[in-house]
Amino acid sequence: MTTVVASLSSFLDSVGEFFSKLADINWLAMIAGLIAFGIYLTVRSRAYFNVLRAAYPKETFPFRNIWAAYVASYGFNNVIPARGGDLIKLYLVKRSIPNSSYPAVGSSIFVEVIFDLVMGSIILTYAFTQGVFPKPPDFSDLDAFDLSFFASHPQFTLFLLTALGILVMVGFALLSRRVRAFWARVRQGITIVFDRRRYFREVFLVQLGAWVFRCTAFWFLLEAFHIGGSVRNVLLVLGTNAVASAVPFTPGGAGVQQALLIKVFAGATSAEAVAAFSVGQQIAIAAFSFAVGFGALAVVFRIRSFKEVRRLGREDRAAEAAAAKS
Repeated sequence: MTTVVASLSSFLDSVGEFFSKLADINWLAMIAGLIAFGIYLTVRSRAYFNVLRAAYPKETFPFRNIWAAYVASYGFNNVIPARGGDLIKLYLVKRSIPNSSYPAVGSSIFVEVIFDLVMGSIILTYAFTQGVFPKPPDFSDLDAFDLSFFASHPQFTLFLLTALGILVMVGFALLSRRVRAFWARVRQGITIVFDRRRYFREVFLVQLGAWVFRCTAFWFLLEAFHIGGSVRNVLLVLGTNAVASAVPFTPGGAGVQQALLIKVFAGATSAEAVAAFSVGQQIAIAAFSFAVGFGALAVVFRIRSFKEVRRLGREDRAAEAAAAKS
């Protein structure tokens, strides 16, 4: 309980520092950073579009729909905990591709993870060599409840991971009658992975290009809060993002990112500026991506609320279940 209170107090203090320093923000750099971040999401959505084209080569579907589903998912993940926005992507992509299935679309989402794991490993390796990034055993001392809890209770963390693995195996056992068809659809969603040249050309390299804009975005955001844009600082920010994405219990990794950034940039500039940046960049990206995502929902899919997506998704699944029984 004490950790939760300390984490919340630290986060709220940083929010206060952000709003108290609004007048000091370099708004031109802020806008440039958000534009670069928008381009990053667009280019990355193109890589995902290529994954889906490989999975459904005979179907015709517009890139605009996949882009809208992608940015809507990212935007809602910044306000919904536990990556609830991914449910939006799952339904909207399924709706956009004729004759598609949830298992195939669901597995296609994980193709992007290959690049993220490769780049995340490289970024974290660099971050840990800089002497300012906390080592995993020190995560328990950070003012971030979810991260410090799992770091302080390794036995519980191991138990939780084991339990989840057992549940997955039990689920497959219960679905053994349909497992062959299920795995065929799962394999369909990751078809592009089996063509290594095509995967490297149409997914990995495209995602790498997207990361150029992501790095550019954080460079400008660091400048906006007067932390200082540099290759080192950008890589340290990306390192905090990699850790935060592994603990997705708060929207956008709020709390985890803030605690890590304060630790990483301690002494680099004033504590107030670091606190303002740690929360300010999250608020700016969350507000921007949510606005773009909500606009994409409204303009492309004529959907105006997350509840409506959930309702439509339930109706679609119910219709599929009824069709399977008949």
